[in-house]
Amino acid sequence: MNKARVLIMGAAGRDFHNYNVYFRNNPAYHVVAFTATQIPNIEGRTYPLELAGEGYPEGIPIHAEGDLDALIKEHAIDQVVFAYSDVPHEYVMHKASQVLAAGADFRLMGANTTMLKSKVPVVSVCAVRTGSGKSQTTRRTADILREHGKRVVAVRHPMPYGDLARQACQRFASYEDLERHQCTIEEREEYEPHLDRGTIVYAGVDYELILRQAEQEAEIILWDGGNNDLPFYRPDLHIVVADPLRAGHEMQYHPGEANLRMADVVVINKVESANPEKVTLIRQHTSAVNPSATIIEAASPIFVDDPSVIRGARVLVIEDGPTLTHGEMPYGAGFVAARRYGAAEIIDPRPYAVGSIDDTYRKYPNTGPILPAMGYGDRQIHDLQETVNNTPCDLVIIATPIDLRRLIKINRPSQRVRYELQEIGRPTLEDVLCPAFCQA
Repeated sequence: MNKARVLIMGAAGRDFHNYNVYFRNNPAYHVVAFTATQIPNIEGRTYPLELAGEGYPEGIPIHAEGDLDALIKEHAIDQVVFAYSDVPHEYVMHKASQVLAAGADFRLMGANTTMLKSKVPVVSVCAVRTGSGKSQTTRRTADILREHGKRVVAVRHPMPYGDLARQACQRFASYEDLERHQCTIEEREEYEPHLDRGTIVYAGVDYELILRQAEQEAEIILWDGGNNDLPFYRPDLHIVVADPLRAGHEMQYHPGEANLRMADVVVINKVESANPEKVTLIRQHTSAVNPSATIIEAASPIFVDDPSVIRGARVLVIEDGPTLTHGEMPYGAGFVAARRYGAAEIIDPRPYAVGSIDDTYRKYPNTGPILPAMGYGDRQIHDLQETVNNTPCDLVIIATPIDLRRLIKINRPSQRVRYELQEIGRPTLEDVLCPAFCQA
């Protein structure tokens, strides 16, 4: 039988998972290559033979997505699988048109072919867009379950930016584990807040291997989603976070709309900052496509160690990188804190950006006068530190989920901004979690 020749378009996450659970050792297919986008320095690597399985003695090459047309023609590709997230529906169809014009089939893979079944209950927290508030919702969910005596293990959506074979299954129980696995800023931002609460975190590349190990120490697995991707594990309760500051996006982005349609619970976050009409719009969209979903309204209040030092200061604001870049948010909690507590000026770091940080601004020109905390490797972390210290300001406001001062040396006074989820009215997350998961 002739095997269908496949190319998988991805960003070092969903693409590898789809390969592992569906294409690996599947006699009907041969995966010729992956392409990569969104994340720097992924292309040029190889999906290693240790993970690729039989029939791939040299592994599977990873190319830049810009080579897509040439790869389809050169390798007589039969099928192209689109496997990354947080992109507009129109963008997906442009890619589909490109693939079709080059002569291949275009494919999106759904829940039945990509979700793994767990032996223990799974609660998933996902979103309709990057930056909606998944992280604080996940933390709140873990807190509730732990308060009711449940042993919770978090499994984070993949961020494998290093040695893929060594990263197949990673377990994080301490800061020393973060150092041992040489985690990037992006990884630390997701793992550290869990560790601070005593929650063990798993992540990596092979999510069936991860699942089977996590099951051995968990009463409940908490799927901590990335971007607006779908869960890798079939959830017993699927919580999806929506953002009224970008109302309408829940119906315009892939696969965020699919998350909205699948949700058991929709958390409309940031209601304290949003126009009430935008909150109503999300309610209307949810009712139209998923009328059985429970809707929870929530705020993300901010906390600053010493707000008084912000008043009258010229400040540099650092926010979560992915939220500002492909998440398309113009600002976050740091900007809100600067305005709320009377900063005299928010300094634009773009004239002072160096290296890969300057490249980031060029790639995402709408990022604006906020510094995205990009840190996908040592070089980028160095460029971030140099950009921070180049920028003339009185105070640095750090609104990333981790304390960047652990990773870079900042030569000016600084303040951290933190944010947590706070439900408004009823129902609450406890109302929806406890009947199913908190009973003895």
